[in-house]
Amino acid sequence: MTERAVCTINLINEKKVAAVRTAMPPQENLFRLAETFRVLGDPTRVRIIHALSLEELCVCDIASLLRTTKSAISHQLRLLRSLRVVKYRKDGRIVYYSLDDSHIGNLLREGLSHIVSQGALPKTQRSPREMEYVEK
Repeated sequence: MTERAVCTINLINEKKVAAVRTAMPPQENLFRLAETFRVLGDPTRVRIIHALSLEELCVCDIASLLRTTKSAISHQLRLLRSLRVVKYRKDGRIVYYSLDDSHIGNLLREGLSHIVSQGALPKTQRSPREMEYVEK
């Protein structure tokens, strides 16, 4: 018989529930946080964000680094800009991108630290999508 990770009785600790309810951020903040994590749900965007956490880069630089098209990078950068993850500055005819602030870089580093501390998954447990990016 397998053990289920579910309470077998219905007993609510009202003090704990009230304390947590009081400490919960407003719904709007939680929605924006979920949007931030959604952005990090795409490997290409994570790679772009990681690159920009290291150096200010133009679209051509990022496309070369990720071995993809300028069009694909521009599409991702538009989304990242609309969510205020990245910002840009113009220098003549070149547009340079960087992270909008240090928070997203910190979040990325924390996530990477978490993954590294868990150790790498054996190739047999990786998803086909993950393998596609690991092999690049």
